[in-house]
Amino acid sequence: MTDEQFAQLRSQFQIPENMVYLDGNSLGALPKMTQSHMTDVISRQWAGELVTGWNTCDWIDLPLSVGDQIAPIVGAAAGSIVCCDNLSINLFKALAASLEINNARTLISVEAGQFPTDSYMAQGLASLVGPERCQVQSVDVDTVSVGDLKQSAVLVLSHVDYKTGTLRDMGSITKVAHAAGSLIIWDLAHSAGVVDISLAASEVDFAVGCTYKFLNGGPGAPGFLYVSERHQHSQNPLPGWMGHARLFDFEADYDAAPGVRRFLTGTQSVLALNAVASSLSVFDGLCLTELRQRSLSLTAHFIALWQKSALLQGDSVIVTPLDEAKRGSQVSLALDHAFPISQALIDDGVVVDFREPNLIRFGFSPLYNTLTDAERGISSLESIITSKQYEAPQFQIRSTVT
Repeated sequence: MTDEQFAQLRSQFQIPENMVYLDGNSLGALPKMTQSHMTDVISRQWAGELVTGWNTCDWIDLPLSVGDQIAPIVGAAAGSIVCCDNLSINLFKALAASLEINNARTLISVEAGQFPTDSYMAQGLASLVGPERCQVQSVDVDTVSVGDLKQSAVLVLSHVDYKTGTLRDMGSITKVAHAAGSLIIWDLAHSAGVVDISLAASEVDFAVGCTYKFLNGGPGAPGFLYVSERHQHSQNPLPGWMGHARLFDFEADYDAAPGVRRFLTGTQSVLALNAVASSLSVFDGLCLTELRQRSLSLTAHFIALWQKSALLQGDSVIVTPLDEAKRGSQVSLALDHAFPISQALIDDGVVVDFREPNLIRFGFSPLYNTLTDAERGISSLESIITSKQYEAPQFQIRSTVT
């Protein structure tokens, strides 16, 4: 990607002047085209078409058409992804379907220390169906082996660790799970849009993800669910009318639609799906390998600057892998006073986020972040630590969202 091409790409995003936005791993920036598209959806489609828009604007098929937009970004075939609900609900669907498919086993294996919603969903399902049908165990992703999964019906792993930014080897771990007779579900929350992903080629069974991080779909944007074609006959544990084969026949008994459509539940948000559809159009014509290389160059530059800073090396530790093959699109620093320092950074115009107990995450989107952003992040951090600006009372106050 040339400098000119990147400049054109960055210009498509609405980023406040004088802000260095390094939190795309939490909420992606707003694509400018989304603003104009949503104006059209509201003022022309909704206001002008009203209920007929379900047909004239094809609202009814948005979960599938948006899923098809996501498919090439994650290495999946058309017709294998549905964009709906949220990551947690879609994970529940995938877990229950996995227990149905692999019904001789009752154990769900979850990664120790992963984003908690993954464990919560597994625990909730186990509580719902009882121990005779489902139990949950934790596994160490760094050492997981065939032996660990001999009794496992399904393994749930994060492709990129939300705290450390560690990237897992999808192909190798999927082979380990399958060799043990276990299915696998990958959580793509922190990898979709910034990492080369090959769901189909890796023979992944299920995957879940969200669209509000590196896919820039907006706050609270819907999640997505990937279902391998070989599993699209399985049962959706939350059968709703949108997943019925003949939804407008309003039949008393449920008859699942063919393909991935059966994993729909109720009516989805037309406004939210349109926002995602617009944001995904930014990826049209882009080479994902080039985006990955740009992501790596950004994180590598940040790491190199940190390594040159005696101050930062003395006051912080990089917990993100230095090996680029094992790194997602963020760099996480462990340091004392991490929360007030993160607030001081935001006050200085460098937007990052904090994660317990002592981590500051610097997220880099290859769509709009620059090397200068990395430099500004380092210089601001050095200044705040040197001046002890973070000790100011206003930076000790915790809001609900950190």
